[in-house]
Amino acid sequence: MNVNKCLACEKELKGRSDKKFCDLYCKSSFHYKRTLEETPQFYSKVDKQLKLNRRILKTFNKSGKSTVRASTIIDLGFDSNFFTHYWKNVKGEVYLFVYEYGFLKKKEHNLEKFILIKWQDYMSQKK
Repeated sequence: MNVNKCLACEKELKGRSDKKFCDLYCKSSFHYKRTLEETPQFYSKVDKQLKLNRRILKTFNKSGKSTVRASTIIDLGFDSNFFTHYWKNVKGEVYLFVYEYGFLKKKEHNLEKFILIKWQDYMSQKK
């Protein structure tokens, strides 16, 4: 006779012949550990980068509008390829946003800079 054991705690299972776990706790912990061991999924990588970008933009934009050298925030892990939405101003400049914090890449005096802004209510009005 074949004895089945719990995949999480290896206790002997009683009941159905196709049973894999002794209780919901073991089932949950088994799947949680398995997901930690797997390589991160695409959406997890994107979400992690968006959160990092937002944290960096928030740190350097305390006043609602500021300018920072591109190298300063890129060295901290900022990646301008990850953003949630965009807004085009009257001048035709396109600000990329990470949630409520926006940025515009500019070159001034041969230095790459980011102009940082915070989302304002008037930006959501349709023209």
